[in-house]
Amino acid sequence: MYQSFYGFKEMPFNITPDPKFLYLSPTHQEALQHLKYGVQEKKGFIVLIGEVGCGKTTLCRRFLNELDSAHFDTALILNPRVTETQMLKAILTELGETKLARSQVDLVAQMNRVLLERIERGRDIVLIIDEAQNLSFAVLEQIRLLSNLETDKQKLLQIVLMGQPELKEVLALEELRQLRQRILVHYELNPLTHYDMLHYIQHRMTLAGSMGRPLFTKWALKAIHRASKGIPRVVNNLCDKAMLSSYIRGSDEVNYWDARRAIRETANLTT
Repeated sequence: MYQSFYGFKEMPFNITPDPKFLYLSPTHQEALQHLKYGVQEKKGFIVLIGEVGCGKTTLCRRFLNELDSAHFDTALILNPRVTETQMLKAILTELGETKLARSQVDLVAQMNRVLLERIERGRDIVLIIDEAQNLSFAVLEQIRLLSNLETDKQKLLQIVLMGQPELKEVLALEELRQLRQRILVHYELNPLTHYDMLHYIQHRMTLAGSMGRPLFTKWALKAIHRASKGIPRVVNNLCDKAMLSSYIRGSDEVNYWDARRAIRETANLTT
C-alpha cells in the first residue's frame, strides 16, 4: 500500500532471501569469507550457524552467485528431512544427473563415479545443506561417509552445513565425533548491532528506490532494534508494519508510536 506513496520501485522489506538486498554487515562479510576460504582451500567440511532469520539463506545464495559456474558444480538441499537414499538421490539430481541408481549402495557408487568424472574435467563440487539441524543421525553419517570420497590429492566433495543454533548441539553428540573432527571451518553469525541495523535499513530502502522518504526517527529505530534483537527478518517485518502505520497517517516520518504499533501487532501474531 505504501510503495507508490513513498516512491519505492519495489517493496524494501520483503522477507524473501533475495541476494540483491543482502547487506554485508561485518559478521555477514566474515561469514562469506569463511565460506569462500573453506571451498577454495578444499577444507572438506564447513559449518555456518545462525539464529532463525539472521540471513543464512540469503548469504548462501550470494555465495552461490559468486562461485565461478565455469569451475564449480553445486548442489543445494533445502529440505533435509529425508532418508539416506533420498538424500543421495537429491544430491545427484541437483548435480544434473537424470538416471539414478535404486539401492543405497549403488547410489554411493554412482556418486563416486560422477564426482570422479567431474574432478577429472577440472570441476569442483560443492554441496550445501540448509536447515542441517533437522538431519537425522543416519543421514549425517551418510554425509560423513561421502566426505571420505577422495583422490590421492583432494576431497571429491566440499560440504557446507548451514543451520540454527541447535545444530551445535547435534554436532556435539558423542556418536558424531568422527564428523565433528572433519569440520575445519566453522562460523557463527551474530545479530546486527544497532549501528549495523541503521545501515541495513538504509541499504534496503536505497536499493528499493527510496528518495529519502520516509524518515525513521531515532526513537523508532531504538524500539525496532530492541524488539528485533538485531535479527534481520524481524527487522524487515517491523519496518514494513511501521511504514504502513506511517503511511496510514499520511506522514513522511516513521515515529516511535509507529514502531510501537508494529511491535504490538507482531507480538499478537506470535502469541
